[in-house]
Amino acid sequence: MPSKKESSKNLRNPDMRNKVEAILRLLDELYPAAKCSLAFQNPLELLVATVLSAQCTDERVNQVTPALFKKYPTVRAYAHAPLEELENDIRSTGFYHNKAKNIKAACQILDQRFGGKIPADLDALVQLPGIGRKTANVILGNAYQIPGIVVDTHVGRVAQRLGLTAQKDPDKIEQDLMELIPKERWIIFSHQLIQHGRELCQARKPKTEVCPLRPYCDYAAAQPV
Repeated sequence: MPSKKESSKNLRNPDMRNKVEAILRLLDELYPAAKCSLAFQNPLELLVATVLSAQCTDERVNQVTPALFKKYPTVRAYAHAPLEELENDIRSTGFYHNKAKNIKAACQILDQRFGGKIPADLDALVQLPGIGRKTANVILGNAYQIPGIVVDTHVGRVAQRLGLTAQKDPDKIEQDLMELIPKERWIIFSHQLIQHGRELCQARKPKTEVCPLRPYCDYAAAQPV
């Protein structure tokens, strides 16, 4: 598997640079308005929605959150919510025991240490229960416009198939993509790869034969003609 040094070497490779530039141009043509599909109006709502989206569709989360956000409008409201009641409120998103526990615990910390505000800092966010780099980058990019690459299952899969990374660990995939993708593109790039993964490059039956990225895709090149 390539190291950070090898990733930097790949970036200096004219063929890789040209490939990345071509992929970015096509993604802009395909998904010019790609954005976060979770509905939110402030950083707290985005944090909660992102936690709920684990192992759950964004569509389902968006069905649950309007009532949830109305019932719990502040960090303190979640921090003081009876756990069983919060579990019932988010039950349909799945894994509701852990999600409720993490949301409540994270909001208790936010209330006590951050005055009820969501910090615009990755290191602070990943210290919260239930918040990893993926969730932190979702919050930073979409609530604060702070560049970061969100490596969910779609981004990881599409990046691997395109040959932009050989890694399997999300943190290592993130590092490889940060080496290859211009920083000003990190937020939109994440949204574009997520949309591409949902619409064309699905896990089980990728629509390789109609994919505009096919000329630059290692996975497609390896398929029998």
